[in-house]
Amino acid sequence: MGRSDLIARRAQALVDDALADTRVVLVNGARQSGKSTLVRVVAGARASQRRDLDLPQDREAASVDPVGFVEFPGLMVIDEIQRVPELLLAIKATVDAEPSPGRFLLSGSSRLLGMRGLPDALPGRMETVELWPFSQGEIDGTPDRFVDAIFALGPELRHESDLSRADYAARIVRGGMPEAVARADPRRRGRFLDSYVRALIDRDVQQLAEIDRVPQMRRLIGLLAARSATIVRGLENDLELSRPTINRYLQLLDEIFLIKQIPGWSRNLGRRATQSPKMVFVDSGIAAQQLAMDAHTLLRPGAPLGGLLEGFVLSELARQLTWSEQPVELSHYRDQDRVEVDAVLENRRGQVVGIEVKAASTVRADDFRGLRRLEERLGDDFVAGIVLYTGTSTLPFGPRLRAMPVGALWQVAAP
Repeated sequence: MGRSDLIARRAQALVDDALADTRVVLVNGARQSGKSTLVRVVAGARASQRRDLDLPQDREAASVDPVGFVEFPGLMVIDEIQRVPELLLAIKATVDAEPSPGRFLLSGSSRLLGMRGLPDALPGRMETVELWPFSQGEIDGTPDRFVDAIFALGPELRHESDLSRADYAARIVRGGMPEAVARADPRRRGRFLDSYVRALIDRDVQQLAEIDRVPQMRRLIGLLAARSATIVRGLENDLELSRPTINRYLQLLDEIFLIKQIPGWSRNLGRRATQSPKMVFVDSGIAAQQLAMDAHTLLRPGAPLGGLLEGFVLSELARQLTWSEQPVELSHYRDQDRVEVDAVLENRRGQVVGIEVKAASTVRADDFRGLRRLEERLGDDFVAGIVLYTGTSTLPFGPRLRAMPVGALWQVAAP
């Protein structure tokens, strides 16, 4: 049994709930993030049949006879549905004829709306559960409830942590891909992560769009790793590609879950804010491997610990938003005065939590500059401003401003 079989996934409860009242459930996320294991666990004792569209014989059967392929009275599990998107029409016909819940459990490794030639088949019939690589809380068996806790408690939230900068560096380079987490040897982990990126380009990118400059795509991924958690600009000369082509490549990498683009946040605050997205890697281990960084070298002076730590925090927040009780959107803020806030969490009531990320183990008053800008302009809608840092204690820097250990993200429980 692999390590991924032993780690409980928070998404399991979401999938179970969806199957109880929805005809089709899609588990969508990066390759090797544990989708097949999750759907196998969920199918469990249910009367089910499984198809895998990564297998040539299953793909051929699905293409030749899609209606017959999906015929089954119980739960049908189909892995990698993006390989034969035409099946969605057959699934639609099946669930329209027999609209009972829990008919199909699908997995996919591409954002379905980005696929070429996708039939508009399942609105109102399908619920999507996004599965990320392991969160730190899933790996450690800790609560993973920071988002719910900070909105409930605001500046009253307190947390102490014994994690050090070296611990955070080790977590960044390990990432959360189940196969990488299972490999204790950093060299073996690195070989897996390198082959993973090669396979994504050679298979998934080519499936979504024919690109004629594969070397530039590989180079782009390396450049993105060096610009983790930044607004991506000025790559035209490095890649000898036009800006529209670079934007198309970025969209492809987003569609196959290698990167995530965090949108710019704005409200009428009296300063024009950028709408440009900020880019992070879905898995920090991949970004670190692209930069040839191990846990030791990441702590050296001049190493990109700050950018990788911010990307790591943003991706942990994005994971957590898929299961938090409170619906929350994740954005970043940057205005014309270059005042920035790394992460802006906003719930549906318009309440906002601002988060800055610092790789230092001490915090200065100036680190709260962007958070104070939000606090001044949002008034009562501003719940709290948090600087996540690599120290160990929660410290006050104002009535609604706190410095807090990064480990609070996965170690605090909901009240």
